[in-house]
Amino acid sequence: MSAGAPLAGLTVEAARRALATQFKAGGIDSPELDARLLIGAALALDHTGLAVQAARPVTADEADIIASFAQRRLAHEPVARILGHKEFWGLDLRLSDATLVPRPDTETIVAAALEMIRADSAAAKPLRIADIGTGSGAILLALLSELPAATGIGTDISESALATACLNAQRLGLADRTSFIQCSYAAALTGPFDLIVSNPPYIRSAEIAGLDRDVRDYDPRLALDGGADGLDAYRAITPQAASLLAPQGVLVFEVGQGQSADVSALMRQAGLTLSHPPRADLGGIHRAVMGRKAAI
Repeated sequence: MSAGAPLAGLTVEAARRALATQFKAGGIDSPELDARLLIGAALALDHTGLAVQAARPVTADEADIIASFAQRRLAHEPVARILGHKEFWGLDLRLSDATLVPRPDTETIVAAALEMIRADSAAAKPLRIADIGTGSGAILLALLSELPAATGIGTDISESALATACLNAQRLGLADRTSFIQCSYAAALTGPFDLIVSNPPYIRSAEIAGLDRDVRDYDPRLALDGGADGLDAYRAITPQAASLLAPQGVLVFEVGQGQSADVSALMRQAGLTLSHPPRADLGGIHRAVMGRKAAI
Protein backbone atom coordinates (compact mmCIF):
# COMPACT_ATOMS: atom_id res chain seq x y z
CA MET A 1 0.00 0.00 0.00
CA SER A 2 1.34 3.45 -0.91
CA ALA A 3 1.95 6.08 1.77
CA GLY A 4 -0.86 8.18 0.34
CA ALA A 5 -3.46 5.40 0.27
CA PRO A 6 -5.50 6.78 3.21
CA LEU A 7 -5.99 10.06 1.30
CA ALA A 8 -6.68 8.65 -2.16
CA GLY A 9 -10.34 9.05 -3.07
CA LEU A 10 -11.01 11.72 -0.47
CA THR A 11 -12.17 15.04 -1.79
CA VAL A 12 -9.61 17.84 -1.95
CA GLU A 13 -11.32 19.58 0.97
CA ALA A 14 -11.49 16.39 3.04
CA ALA A 15 -7.79 15.76 2.39
CA ARG A 16 -6.98 19.30 3.48
CA ARG A 17 -8.94 18.83 6.71
CA ALA A 18 -7.28 15.46 7.35
CA LEU A 19 -3.84 17.01 6.87
CA ALA A 20 -4.65 19.92 9.19
CA THR A 21 -5.81 17.45 11.85
CA GLN A 22 -2.53 15.51 11.56
CA PHE A 23 -0.53 18.71 11.85
CA LYS A 24 -2.45 19.91 14.89
CA ALA A 25 -1.93 16.57 16.61
CA GLY A 26 1.76 16.72 15.68
CA GLY A 27 2.28 20.08 17.37
CA ILE A 28 2.61 22.18 14.22
CA ASP A 29 2.00 25.84 15.04
CA SER A 30 -0.09 26.76 11.98
CA PRO A 31 -1.84 23.52 10.96
CA GLU A 32 -4.61 25.03 8.81
CA LEU A 33 -2.32 27.32 6.82
CA ASP A 34 0.36 24.68 6.34
CA ALA A 35 -2.19 22.10 5.19
CA ARG A 36 -3.62 24.52 2.63
CA LEU A 37 -0.19 25.48 1.28
CA LEU A 38 1.04 21.90 0.99
CA ILE A 39 -2.17 20.54 -0.54
CA GLY A 40 -2.10 23.43 -3.01
CA ALA A 41 1.51 22.69 -3.94
CA ALA A 42 0.88 18.96 -4.29
CA LEU A 43 -2.10 19.59 -6.58
CA ALA A 44 -0.61 22.66 -8.34
CA LEU A 45 -3.59 24.73 -7.21
CA ASP A 46 -3.67 28.23 -5.77
CA HIS A 47 -6.15 29.35 -3.09
CA THR A 48 -8.91 29.89 -5.65
CA GLY A 49 -8.19 26.57 -7.34
CA LEU A 50 -8.50 24.73 -4.05
CA ALA A 51 -11.95 26.24 -3.55
CA VAL A 52 -13.09 25.49 -7.10
CA GLN A 53 -11.89 21.88 -6.97
CA ALA A 54 -12.79 21.23 -3.32
CA ALA A 55 -15.25 18.46 -4.16
CA ARG A 56 -13.19 16.47 -6.63
CA PRO A 57 -11.39 13.31 -5.46
CA VAL A 58 -7.64 13.18 -4.86
CA THR A 59 -5.86 10.75 -7.18
CA ALA A 60 -3.49 8.08 -5.92
CA ASP A 61 -0.45 9.91 -7.33
CA GLU A 62 -1.56 13.18 -5.71
CA ALA A 63 -2.15 11.37 -2.41
CA ASP A 64 1.43 10.05 -2.46
CA ILE A 65 2.81 13.57 -2.95
CA ILE A 66 0.63 14.92 -0.13
CA ALA A 67 1.75 12.11 2.17
CA SER A 68 5.42 12.86 1.40
CA PHE A 69 4.91 16.55 2.18
CA ALA A 70 3.04 15.68 5.38
CA GLN A 71 5.81 13.38 6.59
CA ARG A 72 8.37 16.12 6.10
CA ARG A 73 6.25 18.77 7.84
CA LEU A 74 5.55 16.46 10.78
CA ALA A 75 9.34 16.21 11.15
CA HIS A 76 9.19 20.03 11.52
CA GLU A 77 10.76 20.79 8.17
CA PRO A 78 9.53 24.32 7.34
CA VAL A 79 6.92 24.65 4.61
CA ALA A 80 9.20 26.97 2.66
CA ARG A 81 11.92 24.30 2.56
CA ILE A 82 9.45 21.66 1.43
CA LEU A 83 8.25 23.94 -1.36
CA GLY A 84 11.78 25.20 -2.14
CA HIS A 85 10.88 28.88 -2.20
CA LYS A 86 9.67 31.76 -0.02
CA GLU A 87 8.20 35.18 -0.67
CA PHE A 88 10.17 38.13 0.69
CA TRP A 89 9.40 41.79 0.00
CA GLY A 90 7.03 40.60 -2.72
CA LEU A 91 9.80 38.61 -4.44
CA ASP A 92 9.68 34.84 -4.91
CA LEU A 93 13.04 33.51 -3.74
CA ARG A 94 14.45 30.05 -4.23
CA LEU A 95 16.08 28.41 -1.21
CA SER A 96 18.77 25.82 -0.56
CA ASP A 97 20.14 23.94 2.42
CA ALA A 98 22.86 26.62 2.66
CA THR A 99 20.46 29.55 3.07
CA LEU A 100 18.20 30.77 5.81
CA VAL A 101 14.48 30.92 5.13
CA PRO A 102 13.89 34.69 4.75
CA ARG A 103 11.67 35.92 7.59
CA PRO A 104 9.20 38.80 7.72
CA ASP A 105 11.27 40.40 10.50
CA THR A 106 14.14 40.85 8.05
CA GLU A 107 11.96 43.07 5.87
CA THR A 108 12.54 45.63 8.65
CA ILE A 109 16.15 45.93 7.45
CA VAL A 110 14.99 46.65 3.88
CA ALA A 111 12.49 49.25 5.11
CA ALA A 112 15.09 50.93 7.33
CA ALA A 113 17.67 51.10 4.55
CA LEU A 114 15.16 52.53 2.07
CA GLU A 115 14.06 55.12 4.63
CA MET A 116 17.65 56.30 5.05
CA ILE A 117 18.24 56.41 1.28
CA ARG A 118 15.01 58.27 0.55
CA ALA A 119 15.65 60.74 3.35
CA ASP A 120 18.81 61.67 1.44
CA SER A 121 16.84 62.00 -1.82
CA ALA A 122 19.21 59.35 -3.20
CA ALA A 123 16.75 56.71 -4.44
CA ALA A 124 17.33 57.60 -8.10
CA LYS A 125 21.12 57.81 -7.82
CA PRO A 126 23.54 55.08 -9.00
CA LEU A 127 24.20 53.78 -5.51
CA ARG A 128 26.66 50.99 -4.69
CA ILE A 129 25.25 48.49 -2.20
CA ALA A 130 26.98 45.62 -0.39
CA ASP A 131 25.16 42.80 1.40
CA ILE A 132 27.50 40.98 3.76
CA GLY A 133 26.45 37.37 4.32
CA THR A 134 23.87 37.53 1.55
CA GLY A 135 22.54 33.94 1.77
CA SER A 136 19.65 33.71 -0.71
CA GLY A 137 20.24 37.33 -1.71
CA ALA A 138 16.96 38.38 -0.10
CA ILE A 139 17.96 41.78 1.32
CA LEU A 140 20.14 42.83 -1.62
CA LEU A 141 17.59 41.83 -4.26
CA ALA A 142 14.75 43.51 -2.37
CA LEU A 143 16.74 46.75 -2.28
CA LEU A 144 17.65 46.56 -5.96
CA SER A 145 14.00 45.98 -6.84
CA GLU A 146 13.24 49.35 -5.22
CA LEU A 147 16.33 51.27 -6.41
CA PRO A 148 16.48 50.98 -10.20
CA ALA A 149 19.77 52.85 -10.65
CA ALA A 150 21.62 50.95 -7.91
CA THR A 151 24.07 48.07 -8.26
CA GLY A 152 24.93 45.55 -5.59
CA ILE A 153 27.49 43.00 -4.43
CA GLY A 154 26.65 40.13 -2.11
CA THR A 155 29.23 38.16 -0.15
CA ASP A 156 28.98 34.81 1.53
CA ILE A 157 31.43 32.20 2.72
CA SER A 158 29.19 29.44 1.32
CA GLU A 159 29.56 28.65 -2.38
CA SER A 160 26.17 26.92 -2.34
CA ALA A 161 24.46 29.96 -0.84
CA LEU A 162 25.99 32.17 -3.54
CA ALA A 163 24.75 29.82 -6.25
CA THR A 164 21.23 30.22 -4.83
CA ALA A 165 21.60 34.01 -4.71
CA CYS A 166 22.79 34.06 -8.33
CA LEU A 167 19.79 31.97 -9.37
CA ASN A 168 17.44 34.35 -7.60
CA ALA A 169 19.03 37.38 -9.24
CA GLN A 170 18.62 35.75 -12.66
CA ARG A 171 15.00 34.74 -12.07
CA LEU A 172 14.09 38.23 -10.88
CA GLY A 173 15.76 40.01 -13.79
CA LEU A 174 18.36 41.64 -11.54
CA ALA A 175 21.47 39.73 -12.60
CA ASP A 176 22.83 42.62 -14.66
CA ARG A 177 22.99 44.80 -11.53
CA THR A 178 24.37 42.21 -9.12
CA SER A 179 27.57 40.32 -8.50
CA PHE A 180 28.47 37.81 -5.82
CA ILE A 181 31.80 37.08 -4.15
CA GLN A 182 32.79 34.13 -1.95
CA CYS A 183 34.67 35.43 1.09
CA SER A 184 34.47 35.80 4.85
CA TYR A 185 32.25 38.80 5.57
CA ALA A 186 33.71 41.83 3.70
CA ALA A 187 37.26 40.52 3.24
CA ALA A 188 37.22 40.66 -0.59
CA LEU A 189 35.26 43.89 -1.00
CA THR A 190 36.63 47.15 -2.34
CA GLY A 191 34.75 50.34 -1.48
CA PRO A 192 33.39 52.84 -1.43
CA PHE A 193 29.76 51.80 -0.87
CA ASP A 194 26.82 54.10 -0.31
CA LEU A 195 24.93 51.42 1.63
CA ILE A 196 26.05 48.26 3.41
CA VAL A 197 23.50 45.86 4.86
CA SER A 198 23.94 42.64 6.80
CA ASN A 199 21.91 40.02 8.61
CA PRO A 200 24.79 38.18 10.28
CA PRO A 201 24.61 35.16 12.59
CA TYR A 202 23.57 36.47 16.02
CA ILE A 203 22.27 33.55 18.09
CA ARG A 204 24.36 32.75 21.15
CA SER A 205 26.07 29.39 20.69
CA ALA A 206 24.58 27.97 23.91
CA GLU A 207 21.05 28.91 22.79
CA ILE A 208 21.03 27.05 19.49
CA ALA A 209 20.06 23.71 21.04
CA GLY A 210 16.92 25.34 22.45
CA LEU A 211 15.70 26.87 19.18
CA ASP A 212 12.50 25.64 17.53
CA ARG A 213 13.13 22.49 15.54
CA ASP A 214 12.07 24.27 12.33
CA VAL A 215 15.14 26.51 12.77
CA ARG A 216 17.62 24.33 14.69
CA ASP A 217 17.29 21.26 12.46
CA TYR A 218 16.99 22.94 9.06
CA ASP A 219 18.67 26.36 8.99
CA PRO A 220 22.46 26.21 8.43
CA ARG A 221 24.29 26.60 11.74
CA LEU A 222 26.84 28.80 9.97
CA ALA A 223 24.07 31.37 9.46
CA LEU A 224 22.85 31.16 13.06
CA ASP A 225 25.81 30.85 15.43
CA GLY A 226 27.04 34.24 16.60
CA GLY A 227 29.49 32.94 19.19
CA ALA A 228 29.36 32.99 22.96
CA ASP A 229 27.52 36.32 23.24
CA GLY A 230 26.02 36.43 19.74
CA LEU A 231 28.17 39.41 18.73
CA ASP A 232 31.18 37.80 17.02
CA ALA A 233 30.03 38.68 13.50
CA TYR A 234 29.26 42.29 14.43
CA ARG A 235 32.75 42.72 15.89
CA ALA A 236 34.26 41.44 12.65
CA ILE A 237 31.99 43.25 10.20
CA THR A 238 31.57 46.70 11.77
CA PRO A 239 35.15 48.03 11.36
CA GLN A 240 35.37 46.46 7.89
CA ALA A 241 32.11 48.08 6.83
CA ALA A 242 33.00 51.46 8.30
CA SER A 243 36.19 51.54 6.25
CA LEU A 244 34.30 50.60 3.07
CA LEU A 245 31.55 53.22 3.36
CA ALA A 246 31.62 56.37 1.27
CA PRO A 247 31.30 59.65 3.16
CA GLN A 248 27.72 59.81 4.48
CA GLY A 249 27.34 56.14 3.61
CA VAL A 250 24.97 54.02 5.70
CA LEU A 251 25.41 50.68 7.49
CA VAL A 252 22.26 48.74 8.46
CA PHE A 253 22.40 45.60 10.61
CA GLU A 254 19.72 43.15 11.57
CA VAL A 255 20.06 42.38 15.29
CA GLY A 256 18.55 39.89 17.69
CA GLN A 257 16.39 40.69 20.69
CA GLY A 258 18.31 42.71 23.27
CA GLN A 259 21.34 43.31 21.02
CA SER A 260 20.63 46.81 19.68
CA ALA A 261 22.57 48.63 22.42
CA ASP A 262 25.69 46.47 22.03
CA VAL A 263 25.67 46.73 18.24
CA SER A 264 25.08 50.49 18.45
CA ALA A 265 28.15 50.75 20.70
CA LEU A 266 30.25 48.83 18.17
CA MET A 267 29.12 51.23 15.43
CA ARG A 268 30.08 54.25 17.52
CA GLN A 269 33.49 52.71 18.26
CA ALA A 270 34.00 52.40 14.49
CA GLY A 271 33.30 56.11 14.06
CA LEU A 272 29.73 55.89 12.78
CA THR A 273 26.97 58.23 13.89
CA LEU A 274 23.59 56.84 14.95
CA SER A 275 21.22 59.60 13.92
CA HIS A 276 18.18 57.31 13.90
CA PRO A 277 16.93 55.10 16.74
CA PRO A 278 16.78 51.33 16.22
CA ARG A 279 13.82 50.31 14.08
CA ALA A 280 11.37 47.79 15.57
CA ASP A 281 9.82 44.87 13.73
CA LEU A 282 6.10 44.07 13.77
CA GLY A 283 6.54 42.37 17.14
CA GLY A 284 7.96 45.53 18.69
CA ILE A 285 11.50 44.13 18.96
CA HIS A 286 14.41 46.36 17.93
CA ARG A 287 15.47 44.67 14.70
CA ALA A 288 17.45 47.20 12.63
CA VAL A 289 20.35 49.36 13.78
CA MET A 290 21.54 52.09 11.41
CA GLY A 291 24.81 54.03 11.42
CA ARG A 292 26.18 56.71 9.10
CA LYS A 293 29.72 57.65 8.18
CA ALA A 294 30.60 61.31 8.55
CA ALA A 295 30.91 63.60 5.55
CA ILE A 296 34.43 64.64 4.60
